[in-house]
Amino acid sequence: MSTPLFDDAATATDSLRLHAFASLNPGPRLLVIGGVHGDETCGTEGIARVLAEFDAGDLHLLRGELTLVPVANPLARRRLQREGQRNLNRLFRPSETPADYEARITNRLAPVIARHDVLLDLHSFQSEGEAFAMIGPRDNSGSLEPFARAQEEGRLALHIGTPIVVEGWLDIYAAGLAQRGAAVDEAAIDFGRGTNEYIRSCGGYGVTLECGQHQDPQAPEVAWAAIRRTLALLGMAALPPGLSAAPPQPPQLLRLASVTDRLHEDDSFVRDWATFDPVQRGEPVGMRHDGTLVSAPDDGFIVFPNAMALPGAEWFYFARPSERVLDPTV
Repeated sequence: MSTPLFDDAATATDSLRLHAFASLNPGPRLLVIGGVHGDETCGTEGIARVLAEFDAGDLHLLRGELTLVPVANPLARRRLQREGQRNLNRLFRPSETPADYEARITNRLAPVIARHDVLLDLHSFQSEGEAFAMIGPRDNSGSLEPFARAQEEGRLALHIGTPIVVEGWLDIYAAGLAQRGAAVDEAAIDFGRGTNEYIRSCGGYGVTLECGQHQDPQAPEVAWAAIRRTLALLGMAALPPGLSAAPPQPPQLLRLASVTDRLHEDDSFVRDWATFDPVQRGEPVGMRHDGTLVSAPDDGFIVFPNAMALPGAEWFYFARPSERVLDPTV
């Protein structure tokens, strides 16, 4: 049986609210999105603060175009849960026959993304941990995710100002498919593609900002500061008083190296892990339901530990320090 497009009367009247600002001076086209996942409210709050600054006359667009989307998934936000019918940040590409609510949202949001040059997508995460930025691949002409704007994307991540920057998402997603014995074909890889992968496929570039844990009271501040720093970097608006252009210390750069799935409902962590907790090679991370230990494959860091993951889903990621160098002057 197919999933209905609308599972309650309210969804039939849902719409996306977009706030657009266009300077009379030409310049970059920046898109900022919040609320791709309904339980991640920091981006919405950060965007609301920027809108209030425009209304109060404290923020002026000097050049280019700015589009703000406070809530990208109204159904998920209404329920204050991650998804409406599925993850909006997966399988992000337009379709002629949308099969679910998020596919309908994608059909509306994808053209908006495509007409922008730069995307800042604001998120938060479940486990404890500090804010970080996620960037895409290095410049390449391969088939997985060809890209030619890695330097600009890296510069944006630097200027956003998080203490950690992470690379390697789509590579590890593909490796996870192979690890599960699934077919690693274009259709399967598509399910790992989200908003940033989409703007890269359209010739732009984007950064995912994980502003902290869902309930962290500082997460909306992180989101707001990232928007203002991005506007300043692109020459679209001045920095507000008291906000530095970028922190004095460069971020630590990590590369996702592997993903471990939860295989059974009784699989459990040996302790409560936070994102970016350091581990040493062979250190126990979790225990399978049969008593088998799951240990760190090398010295590195735990990323996105999810004690509530369903069997067959991602349990935690593992990252190592990256040798990549991000250039702030490109």
